[in-house]
Amino acid sequence: MAYEVTATRKRPQIFDNLVGQEFVVSTIKHAIEQGRIAHAYLFSGPRGVGKTSSARILARALNCEQGPTATPCGVCSNCKEITQGNNVDVIEIDGASNTSVNDIRQIKDEVLFPPQASKYKIYIIDEVHMLSTSAFNALLKTIEEPPAYIIFIFATTELQKVPATIRSRCQQFHFQLIDLDLIKSCLSEAAKEMEVAADEDALFWIAKESTGSMRDAYTLFDQVVSFSQGHITMEKISSKLGLVGIDQIVAIVSQLLENKTQQALRSVQDLLFAGVSVEQCIKDFTQFFRSLLFIKAGVVEDAVLGIQCDRIPLSLRNAYTTEQLEAALELFLKLYRDIRYSLNPRFELELAISRLAGLPLIASPTALVRKIAQLREELLSGSVKLPARKAEAQPESIAVQPVIEPRHKVEASPSVAAIPTAPPVAPPIPEKKEAAARQFTKQDLPLLVSKLSSAPLLSQVVQAVAEVRNEGGSLYLTFSTSFCQNKAQEHENKFRDLIAEITGFKGPVHFLCAEEVKQEAPTVEDPILSKIASVFRGEIKHQ
Repeated sequence: MAYEVTATRKRPQIFDNLVGQEFVVSTIKHAIEQGRIAHAYLFSGPRGVGKTSSARILARALNCEQGPTATPCGVCSNCKEITQGNNVDVIEIDGASNTSVNDIRQIKDEVLFPPQASKYKIYIIDEVHMLSTSAFNALLKTIEEPPAYIIFIFATTELQKVPATIRSRCQQFHFQLIDLDLIKSCLSEAAKEMEVAADEDALFWIAKESTGSMRDAYTLFDQVVSFSQGHITMEKISSKLGLVGIDQIVAIVSQLLENKTQQALRSVQDLLFAGVSVEQCIKDFTQFFRSLLFIKAGVVEDAVLGIQCDRIPLSLRNAYTTEQLEAALELFLKLYRDIRYSLNPRFELELAISRLAGLPLIASPTALVRKIAQLREELLSGSVKLPARKAEAQPESIAVQPVIEPRHKVEASPSVAAIPTAPPVAPPIPEKKEAAARQFTKQDLPLLVSKLSSAPLLSQVVQAVAEVRNEGGSLYLTFSTSFCQNKAQEHENKFRDLIAEITGFKGPVHFLCAEEVKQEAPTVEDPILSKIASVFRGEIKHQ
């Protein structure tokens, strides 16, 4: 007998064998039992979850010689022919290859003829969303008011591409992804039927990789069985398919936590040398940190995590905060998007692993603000006390020795006069003398420029000083342009402080412009001109 793949061999033949779609099964079975059979059905959902199988089971249930019945016998000629796909009254059409309006017109002509050997003439159109707009328009009137013996069953993976006018004329059933534990139990049953030993973690990985599709799970299962030599283990899967094991990821992350970045990078190199692709490494690290994030949130179900929780050490589960795990997850998600444009994806992976070493130090702005607010409340409430300041050093003084009187006093003779002793006096503390101030001259400008090296604009302004003049206890700085004068005036306090630091001069500082000084030459100072102006009671203007 020819070999039959597991997905075909395990295809359900009755509604009760359809796993993971309890709502669809119960609704259709009750409708058949009550005789409420619709003229058009629309099955939608992900790939490999039972849409086409349900359509064939529904066709057998309606055309069974004992039917319509919710449990077709499977032994009558109609059931056998529908199972084999050669029944003349059940027509399966691939919507991906029959997309034109001419194909639909052919269906419109065929529906005029009643079924030959069955009660219903059933059209199963798979991937119906691939039909053209003209084909959908040609189908509208037919599926709205078909003959009583015509039933349409549409199946699609992309419901949004089916026009609303088609959806409104059909009973819609949405097929869901199959639960991981249910897929795992089905794989275990298939392994027993094939007399193949399988480890639990290996079946768990196959079920996880199928992402809710039973057909994908059976297909991957057949591939694994072909190289497992009668015993499916996770070690064989990892070595043959080039996967990163959970133990290897745990070892790398543990090395990073111990600040052994060099060893972690070498471990990654060993994975790449063993044939694991960069993309697979990124996927596995992403899955690992996603699982840690879910565990941090209290989710420990293996079906949700995608990793068996007990294989992650408790020290790693509590090593990172939620913000740090989110940052790591975002790092690898962005890395997977960026490697397609990278100079070398391997370099990108190594850089990401190196950055993971600093993951325990990462804190989001929200966490920092929250921590600062907490510290502020603790300080205000007095639960946290600041350390006492050290006492300021007191000036050294001469210690005063106490006068110790003897236990037996000796009376002084009257001829010896008592000499009074003055208490010792501490020497005066010398006052710190300030350096004598001097005038600021033009020779001090280079020093002022060097002190303004951190402010390039102000240093250029100082270089524009044309004249330095000390007069009447004031300092006059004359700049070559009004722009430099204005900038100096804006930073007057800074200039005063620096001049005082250089020379000790703390008098007033005036900022002048050479152009204005030239225009406003003091002519009144000339005694002759002043006399003329006073005689004529006016003022003299210079042109």
